[in-house]
Amino acid sequence: VQLQAFGGGLVQAGRSLRLSCAVSVTRGSVNATGWYRQASGKQRELVATITSGGRTNYADSVKGRFTISRDNAKNTVYLQMNSLKPEDTAVYYCNANVRSWPMIGKDYWGQGTLVTVSS
Repeated sequence: VQLQAFGGGLVQAGRSLRLSCAVSVTRGSVNATGWYRQASGKQRELVATITSGGRTNYADSVKGRFTISRDNAKNTVYLQMNSLKPEDTAVYYCNANVRSWPMIGKDYWGQGTLVTVSS
């Protein structure tokens, strides 16, 4: 399983940014994919996830501002981030939970992409 994230950068508060994650699975199937973030000095936290069935879940702090989606044809997951705030500044990591017998689910991580929101 390989995940490669793109799209981070420096943006002003109130603006938008879209992250992309290319997911490559050679064995098994994806249960869910998602985005997590880790700000400096803080623990990694969930941002948003989307299951294979299309069910989404968001952290309260990003509800109404961020949207997770996927393009199955491109094996790519997106995170559209609108109305960005300085507190959204973090390294964003793409995650895939993959089912491959005998494991019902194992987490894989991308390399992370830095998002910096200036005030």
